[in-house]
Amino acid sequence: MRKLLRRTDIGIIIGCIFIFALFSLWNPQQWFDWGTISNIGQYTAILGLLAIGQTFVILIREIDLSVGSVYGIVGITFAGLENSNISVLLSFILAILLALLIGLVNAVLVIRGKLSSMIVTLGGLFFYRGLVFVTTHGGVTGVPQAARENWLAQLFGGHWLRIENGFLLLLLLGFLCAVTLYETRFGNHLLALGGDPASAESQGVPVNRVRTLAFCLCSVFAGLSAIVTLTNQPETSVSLGTGMELESIAAVVVGGTLLTGGRGTILGTILGAFFFTAVRAQMIALGAPPSWYISFVGIALLIVVTINTLLSKRLRSA
Repeated sequence: MRKLLRRTDIGIIIGCIFIFALFSLWNPQQWFDWGTISNIGQYTAILGLLAIGQTFVILIREIDLSVGSVYGIVGITFAGLENSNISVLLSFILAILLALLIGLVNAVLVIRGKLSSMIVTLGGLFFYRGLVFVTTHGGVTGVPQAARENWLAQLFGGHWLRIENGFLLLLLLGFLCAVTLYETRFGNHLLALGGDPASAESQGVPVNRVRTLAFCLCSVFAGLSAIVTLTNQPETSVSLGTGMELESIAAVVVGGTLLTGGRGTILGTILGAFFFTAVRAQMIALGAPPSWYISFVGIALLIVVTINTLLSKRLRSA
């Protein structure tokens, strides 16, 4: 029990149990409806994939504010290539390579340019969003029906036993990332770099390589999230992904990853995404105004950051 209570994600585990019990008692007919379950799974996958990538960056004491715009530009690039009669597989590869390139540029500017990751990615947020408007002239088309029937598109946007494939992908990648974080040298280097950068470097951790991989993974996961979105919902717009960078950060922080780096779990991030998605779904079902959800995210974030700060101080003193 003591070991369980020392987990950084214990708060979100309790929170998810609480909202599950609350909605089960408050609105059981809507909560246990398969349509509701499917929608929650779909949007948890979209936000969860975005947040997993953000977790890698926050673990090393950095932040990526550009993921919402990366999500948008990669998704619109994928849809645009589909409408240019390029194969789905090639469109997928080119879209992911674009995400990888963006992550690499962010890493180079932070590492070689000695710039703050907040400034670099904030600039990226505006630049990539503006690039979408300039290149599309404000009008974009979604993924065509023929492309949606392709096996690769079905792999991301189809169903298996009435379960969203995107949600299954989230669980698979979440498991692989958790194993990577706690069972591999790269994961050990991530946690060491976030815990104490100077000490990690003195112990031979390849600091620049780890930072580069973290930023690249963050952008690639943002691209994957966009592709999962468009294979489920083929219609899109130039505003795709607007504001999602803040939701992804909120999911990571509520999931127990410390903003000071070095501590966090992939499970907590996925549960954080589920927590916000489930609350939003129930607010919509109950007819609550959208502003209530925004206020809820803000309050939840303030409470969790306060608790995590106190926890971090306690762990350091111990």
